[in-house]
Amino acid sequence: MTAPRRSIQWVIAAALGALTVTGYAPFGLFPLPLLSFALLFLLWQQTSSARDAALLGFAFGLGWFGAGVSWVYVSLNVFGAMPAVLAIAVTLLFCAYLALHPAVAGYLSRRFALPPALNWMLFVPAVFTLLEWLRGWLWTGFPWLNPGYSQAPWSPLAGYAPLLGLHGVTLLLFATAGALCWAWIAKPWQQWRSHWPWPAALLAVWLGGAGLKTVAWTEPTGSKVSVSLLQGNIAQDVKWRADHLRDTLQRYLELVRSSDSRLVILPETALPIFLRDVPAGYLEALADHARQQEGDVLIGVPERLPNGDYYNSVVSVGSSPQQSYRKNHLVPFGEFIPLRPLLGELVSRLAIPLQDFARGAPDQQPLAIAGERVAINICYEDAFGEEIIRQLPQATLLVNVSNVAWFGRSIAPRQHLQIAQMRALETGRYMLRATNTGMTAVISPQGKVEAVAPEFTRTVLTHPVAGMQGATPFVRWGNLAALGLCLITVAAAFVLRKYTRR
Repeated sequence: MTAPRRSIQWVIAAALGALTVTGYAPFGLFPLPLLSFALLFLLWQQTSSARDAALLGFAFGLGWFGAGVSWVYVSLNVFGAMPAVLAIAVTLLFCAYLALHPAVAGYLSRRFALPPALNWMLFVPAVFTLLEWLRGWLWTGFPWLNPGYSQAPWSPLAGYAPLLGLHGVTLLLFATAGALCWAWIAKPWQQWRSHWPWPAALLAVWLGGAGLKTVAWTEPTGSKVSVSLLQGNIAQDVKWRADHLRDTLQRYLELVRSSDSRLVILPETALPIFLRDVPAGYLEALADHARQQEGDVLIGVPERLPNGDYYNSVVSVGSSPQQSYRKNHLVPFGEFIPLRPLLGELVSRLAIPLQDFARGAPDQQPLAIAGERVAINICYEDAFGEEIIRQLPQATLLVNVSNVAWFGRSIAPRQHLQIAQMRALETGRYMLRATNTGMTAVISPQGKVEAVAPEFTRTVLTHPVAGMQGATPFVRWGNLAALGLCLITVAAAFVLRKYTRR
């Protein structure tokens, strides 16, 4: 292949990666990732070597993550006080790391001499899905923009979320893209008698997903409970300033008192002060209001223990005994410093408060408050479905508290909302999201947003929700079913190649 043609293909691959981002929130064009990945597979098919396919995958990844997670720059430069040039370099380096996963997928797509049907509809989808799972696990994981998220909640493929979880949806998305790629290569309509099983299977998958969306995997425990989600809209650049602390405390006290709900939820670190330093009268005022409603208030507040360890926590006050949840899955560089001897000095220069949180226990149980059993997750903990189900099926409600003011007026908050929609689908539970600046929302067990507050406004979002009981298959199996299916699919591709014509 000539150098000019190779360069054109790299540009096309990067453009396809950027196009993929429109399949996610806030754009929601869920069929587009099917097209972009199908065209990527076609580019791989046309390469003459596994190395060229890897380079095309890397270019695709740079476009994909460069367009999709560019908001990392905002947190580093605008709020982290990192110089612009360095923030750009770090963001590009991060995107380049993420792009290694589609690069490996591209390499493997051309490494083995498999017939096109088996390669693009079985082998590549399964291997790519396994690599996406690895991306969500390696170095504590960053599963943002996993292709399966683009299908929540409207795509028929979302019907498989309660059954196989995010990675099962991703596998089926890749398989569909692979089928489109194979259709272009093989033109099955010209020899439909020998090729009909493949499109028939694909049609069955999509019809099956539509049918699964009508299945009620869980059921209400009883009557609904009124919930209020507080959005304080505290600007990130003043949130941790001592001279604004009094105004912040007063703002949230007023918002709590304006609600008559049984369960009131404040965002992550809504009180920018250690719990032990919060005035006792303030906590009692919150608890007294909650008791008047025969309910409880959940407060996002950091805790510091006598031994010096501090946690990103959610604490309850009100009618029930005080309980707490401590964040387990911490954000690298934002909440703990990986490779401290190498990177500690650099990270310590960022304007990020409390950079070295301790980890909460992984086996924490739901909080028994307001007549429900509430499973708490903080910030991007809700991006890890296999961790959310640790508190299920005991929990009747899911609650996420976040502060994504770190990412300004970017697309990150809406992407985060879509991630939460997938968790609601997987678990068959309401997901209640209280955020500092948005997107504060109530998500139904079907993954649909029932109520949402406008971004960057001070507001109280009140909505009745039902606690749910029962367990979806994903709650019982976790990722084992989808990962097992991927391994079986890879094995099947190699077994069937002996019986498939090229």
